Amino acid sequence: MDNGKSMAIGVAAFPDNGNISSGNALASAYREVRELSEKLCGPLAIEDYGLQSMPDASPPKWHLAHTTWFFETFVLSPHQSDYKAFHPAYNYLFNSYYEAVGQRWPRPQRGLLSRPTVSEVYRYREHVDCCMLEWLEHASAEELDRVHPTLILGLNHEQQHQELLLTDLKHAFALNPLRPAYKNSGYTVSQPVKPLSWSDNPAGLYLIGHQGKSFAFDNELPRHRTYVNGFRLASRLVTNAEYLAFMDAGGYQRPELWLSDGWSACQANQWTAPLYWEGKAESRRLITLGGMLEVKQDEPVCHVSYYEADAYARWAGARLPTEAEWEVAASPESIHGNLLETGALHPEPAPSNGSPGSLAQIFGDAWEWTCSPYTPYPGYRPAEGALGEYNGKFMCNQMVLRGGSCVTPASHIRASYRNFFPPEARWQFTGIRLAQDL
Repeated sequence: MDNGKSMAIGVAAFPDNGNISSGNALASAYREVRELSEKLCGPLAIEDYGLQSMPDASPPKWHLAHTTWFFETFVLSPHQSDYKAFHPAYNYLFNSYYEAVGQRWPRPQRGLLSRPTVSEVYRYREHVDCCMLEWLEHASAEELDRVHPTLILGLNHEQQHQELLLTDLKHAFALNPLRPAYKNSGYTVSQPVKPLSWSDNPAGLYLIGHQGKSFAFDNELPRHRTYVNGFRLASRLVTNAEYLAFMDAGGYQRPELWLSDGWSACQANQWTAPLYWEGKAESRRLITLGGMLEVKQDEPVCHVSYYEADAYARWAGARLPTEAEWEVAASPESIHGNLLETGALHPEPAPSNGSPGSLAQIFGDAWEWTCSPYTPYPGYRPAEGALGEYNGKFMCNQMVLRGGSCVTPASHIRASYRNFFPPEARWQFTGIRLAQDL
């Protein structure tokens, strides 16, 4: 648990990671990512490692083991002829959803695995890390070339789990009446943000999807042309104050603002505010990774479902952007913002020094819901074998999010990155950016 000192988050960066080719460079990138996962667990008490608060979440111990299993299963076992699995049961315990790899322990019951112990999981990580680094030191250029795509995928996979570890832990801590803090809050004095403005984008034929030789997930490919009508994108994320106005206007009681499925979800789950909000009127507070804090008016609203985001947009006389619109507007922007490396671990107000029409918070703070269903790009083909199950088989009943959040590693995000969640999901750091037709 938090020891009273602020925890700095180290940078796990491997610039242009798709082009890392030498054994030394791969080993360095491997160490950075693996060490950050363990550093993120630094504030935890031993009792925290086994927490699983709902079926969609996983315990920190499982995240540590599963990311290790990935390297053991997809790198060491196929490419190191004399490698022996650390434990014969771990393939069953720590496989997530790879049908081609075999049977697996049920996801909703990961929190029941008191064994292996935390110390055994760390020994598992140490064993696999030693084998990986030794192999990288002695591998030939041909072997490195062959393993390179899978290794880089594994590093990006672990970065995804670094984010999930924090979001899952926040959900678990939120259920604890003691309101534990993962780390001390770096909350700053609230300052009014600039009024929302709009960035205009003309209609045209645009190229979207990943370009270049750096790493991308297969769902970002192939790069392709798509026609986009003229649109306007909001200059920043929707704030708590703006969302409170929606709530005060009866937004959660007005079915005409909601999609049918959204209204059903709202009623069934008794939503009256974003996830982690408590209290009413002037006493509203929210649960953060820094403990229970007051709702700050100028911060981005966060932990809302797609259904809530869509209802708010209707009420505000706007809509959510398509993922193509979002990428067209975001592509010229550099990767900077309130991401994992800032150590804030909480959405922050939009900077007040932006020029009119510029886009703030395009990366970081909160993942931005789009109105686009998660479907394949034209010409998309999943990879053959087990790794082909990574993204393609989830292209149903999910909505696309863009931009990353305050717990996304900076080296992990880009304009073409496609995240996806079911429309009712709220435990991820999800927020709202508005769009309008031009």
